[in-house]
Amino acid sequence: MILTDTHTHLYSEAFDSDRSSVIERAMELGVERFFIPAIDSSYTNAMLDLEKSYPENIFLMAGLHPTHVKEDYREELAHVEEMLASRKFYAVGETGIDLYWDKTFLKEQQIAFKQQIQWAKKYAYPIVIHCREGFDEIFQILEEEKGDGLFGVFHCFTGTLEQAQKAISYNMKLGIGGVVTFKNGKIDTFLREIDLKHVVLETDSPYLAPVPYRGKRNESAYLVNVLEKMAQIYAMEKEEVAAITTANSRQVFGI
Repeated sequence: MILTDTHTHLYSEAFDSDRSSVIERAMELGVERFFIPAIDSSYTNAMLDLEKSYPENIFLMAGLHPTHVKEDYREELAHVEEMLASRKFYAVGETGIDLYWDKTFLKEQQIAFKQQIQWAKKYAYPIVIHCREGFDEIFQILEEEKGDGLFGVFHCFTGTLEQAQKAISYNMKLGIGGVVTFKNGKIDTFLREIDLKHVVLETDSPYLAPVPYRGKRNESAYLVNVLEKMAQIYAMEKEEVAAITTANSRQVFGI
């Protein structure tokens, strides 16, 4: 059984004391591929070092996280552009709109999101979208940018059935992680109405650990807990869910 963690921040400081052990634990459970989203330029070297240590398993993205869109966002975008021009990546992201913590830079987040979509189209990469209290704003931009060149993953999807269907209409897969195991997560109530061909699995580690680890540091090994919940929801064998979602990730990321 091969699993793919389509969204994990393995370079995070949360793993500085045991990063190798975290990766080995995941691999022992069948998690063989780790897709690594960017946050901002301060993490670039750590991401490159991670790839160097596990060249067969680590797949990097380039991007600017919406919560890191600040006064210097143009310099940060210039760094993303430079990185994209310098080597191969597997996606542009994570990018999007986050209005949960701060609405001060909404306009700048919108500019940065649109710019990163344009780069994704230029390089024929998927776009990996972060959304927190920003569905309307994100859908407005996706509507402007829709077309064959727009595709990707709606990471950590926590919306409604209607929002899920709308995201899929823009050629997005739904990234499903630990929230699906939460009692108040709600997405477990309608996910079975979404064909599994539209879903990829993720952890977003070190964040959003699934039950029974909720509130603790998340890690890629806990993808098996997400898998178990998805198998229950879809009334399928775990191996079948793993095979379908990994095939979906190959389709999105091109490998």
